[in-house]
Amino acid sequence: MTTVYSPAMANLDRILRRHGMMLRGAFLFSTSDTPPSGPTGAPARAVLLIGHGGGGIWPHFVAWRALFAKPVDHPLDTWSRGVIDPVAAAEGARAVYPSDKPYMPFQQWAMRAERLRPSPLGVLMHPEFGPWHAYRGALIFGEGEVAEEVRALNQPAADPIHLCDLCVGKPCQKACPASAHAGEGFQYQNCLTHVHSPAGAACRDTGCLDRNACPHGAGWRYPADMQAFIMKAFAGL
Repeated sequence: MTTVYSPAMANLDRILRRHGMMLRGAFLFSTSDTPPSGPTGAPARAVLLIGHGGGGIWPHFVAWRALFAKPVDHPLDTWSRGVIDPVAAAEGARAVYPSDKPYMPFQQWAMRAERLRPSPLGVLMHPEFGPWHAYRGALIFGEGEVAEEVRALNQPAADPIHLCDLCVGKPCQKACPASAHAGEGFQYQNCLTHVHSPAGAACRDTGCLDRNACPHGAGWRYPADMQAFIMKAFAGL
């Protein structure tokens, strides 16, 4: 599932890759959408998603965090803004983030831009990265050159294979001691109770056991310390 970018967008992708990020697809809002405001306040015309596959951002983030004598509030979000905001300013775009309120529909945008579908864990399943990827922000543009470039993108002709459809055993629903993904939906409270308990040490130290049980994208699995950081942030530890 390869997207062929214009020279300008390919250069933007190269800039992001210096920080372990990358462009993660783009699309034009249609006349049936209710788009967010673009950089001028008028309705947006195009969105470029920014994220990562695997743990490539981790060494960049760790090096940045080491610059501060005291802990930074919401460090991963703060670091992401520090990378993406200057790019948005240089490109004349509005930067938006998954943690912004009112919340933007990042998952729906990703499904549209990259034609992904959710896994049983709720994480979108990527044909290369498996469950080991995320979106850190997006650039929103109005009418203009970027919208024209997005219109001309060489997008995949067909939806990618959904790896979860090929997975018979569904190990991602069986590894969690709290059965957080064994039924319909995510049993949020079961997960939190377990992670906070003495029995949840493996989850705290190495990340979600269900996610780690997924057989797809294993080469892109986040390093253990990155998974521990994400789990502790999720659980408020």
